[in-house]
Amino acid sequence: MGLTSDLMELREADITAHYPAAEAMLQGFDHAPRIARAAPAPGDAEERSPGIGTRRRFRSTTPGLVTRRTVRPDGVHLLERIEACDGGDPLTSPAQAQVMRALRRALSIALAMAETYGEQTPLAALKRANLAGDLPAARKGEFSELLAGEALIALHVFGNALSYLLAPHLGETTIEPGEVEEVLTDHGQIALHGALWELDRALAAQAGDDARLVATASTFAEALMEKVALRAQSAPHLGAFSGAAWRIEADDLTLRGFIPATRAKSTTLSMSFKKPEEVVGNHIAKYQALRLAKMLMAYDFDRKLNPFAELGGFIFTFMGDGMPGTGKTTLIQMMAGLIHEYCQNAGYPFRYQNLSTESIDSYQGKSAQNAKAFINAVIDPGVIGFGTIDDIDQLAGKRGDRQSSAGQLEITAVLMESFAGANTVVRGNCTFGMFSNYPENVDDALRQRAGARFLVDGPQSREDYIDILALLLGKGHGIPLGDHELYAAQEIRRAVAASFAAHNRPQEAALVDVFEQVTQRVGALDTVARMGAYLKAIQQADPRFTGRSIKNITDAVKMRSMDFELPDEWMEQPELFLFRDYETKRAMIEELRVPITPEMVIQEINRYADSEFRYSENSDEVAIETAVREMERMEEAKRRYLEGKG
Repeated sequence: MGLTSDLMELREADITAHYPAAEAMLQGFDHAPRIARAAPAPGDAEERSPGIGTRRRFRSTTPGLVTRRTVRPDGVHLLERIEACDGGDPLTSPAQAQVMRALRRALSIALAMAETYGEQTPLAALKRANLAGDLPAARKGEFSELLAGEALIALHVFGNALSYLLAPHLGETTIEPGEVEEVLTDHGQIALHGALWELDRALAAQAGDDARLVATASTFAEALMEKVALRAQSAPHLGAFSGAAWRIEADDLTLRGFIPATRAKSTTLSMSFKKPEEVVGNHIAKYQALRLAKMLMAYDFDRKLNPFAELGGFIFTFMGDGMPGTGKTTLIQMMAGLIHEYCQNAGYPFRYQNLSTESIDSYQGKSAQNAKAFINAVIDPGVIGFGTIDDIDQLAGKRGDRQSSAGQLEITAVLMESFAGANTVVRGNCTFGMFSNYPENVDDALRQRAGARFLVDGPQSREDYIDILALLLGKGHGIPLGDHELYAAQEIRRAVAASFAAHNRPQEAALVDVFEQVTQRVGALDTVARMGAYLKAIQQADPRFTGRSIKNITDAVKMRSMDFELPDEWMEQPELFLFRDYETKRAMIEELRVPITPEMVIQEINRYADSEFRYSENSDEVAIETAVREMERMEEAKRRYLEGKG
């Protein structure tokens, strides 16, 4: 892998040179905790009786030292601690060996990175001057700040590397993370001593077997990173580290400041997948989901970019809405199943995540943290990602709604910033689907961040209802089918063409009035100027129809210009397309593009505007009903109050 202008190499020789120091730390050192409370670890000698310790307490008689905290240094022997986590087996298990090697490697990387930081800043020169006794008094403050910066860098890189190296060995075991307290900033080595002391305590308390050993070490590393990143926000002299990226080729690890690195690994899916033919009705939604699943597979892992994202037409976010029971969950199962199958065939890591109501937490900031973790897991550029937010109206609060909790509003803020914020980068490796039975209850600004609309209306025609009845009945009966060609109405091309043609004219009554007024005034909407006049008329009818709405419409039009399905053999035989280089894949896609027509633009304007008018009408009606109920309650309260006074 070539290094880019902002990517520097942390040399392997510099890392392995610190192996002896790392091994010495793991074998043992003494540490007296200064911040954390030294709770006794399992195996420590217990007191003979309450209030009588196992050894005499030392009390200093030196004036001034009576009030100093006197804690006996504890011997930290991590290798012995890890070996004791197997219940007495004298042989080291593979999991224990993996943790030991990961710890040595992470410590060596942290020490090498701290040394590099010292060379890039005045720290190395100040250390030499301090050893020689020549440190100027005017620079002592700067020296202390640089040492604190070295300590924070060493701690975060240690946690980052340890979490990354252990990621492939994690199982389903989960450990409740405790708060990391012993974060010392004297200098790098003392900081690592404090972290290893606390890790030793965590392993003693929670690592009873191999699975819990790996989970405890990984959870501790993540908690350490989080604590250090917060401290680093206000610390000076960290630009040399946070403003660059460091590549460690042997581990395929890239350190980008105080941002956790993630290992590209798939999630284990335990859902019931659905085949496209098992989704009855929902023709446009099914068609767009099928195409989007194949679009994701065009992602180039070397360039970290998808040709569809560059050429236009890639759907980063979409909203599926419809009445209960129309097939939103089935659509999710179909799309996740397709992507999972394609990724397995190509050997790509696939990650599916769902943001559920469990993410809403009563602790301030925790809901936002959960939502951000969900986003980060899906947008990881090392995987093909699919994130879903089912029943988003229950998860994301509507601003100004007094019934929205603080946790729901936190989730709304995170989703808005992640889907179309200033720092949002669409690489084309993932997509997010928001689903709701009541999209009018979703915040307007968040709803408009859905680049595409999937109207999940379920079966519509007589043929659809026959097909779904036959599908759900199965084959365990002898009832004849009758005069009907099974699933013929679900032939996707024919059904989609009819569905798109239905949007040559609007569906919602309020939008029909706008459409007819504009066409009577300017004529057929066959030029950009006339289409623009139609858009302005829609905005006058609904002020929520903004520039973002136009962008969503043009993105949908560009997707229609890609109105082709990548051949199935490209997915089945990855060397035909998926394993080609980026430029070749882009050229192959461009050859399949079709021209944009006025009909496409009008259909997409009507599709999008229909959904907005439908949402707005329902939202306004709900608001009116709420206001009426409030007025009725106040009227009744006033009546009872006057009766009580009279």
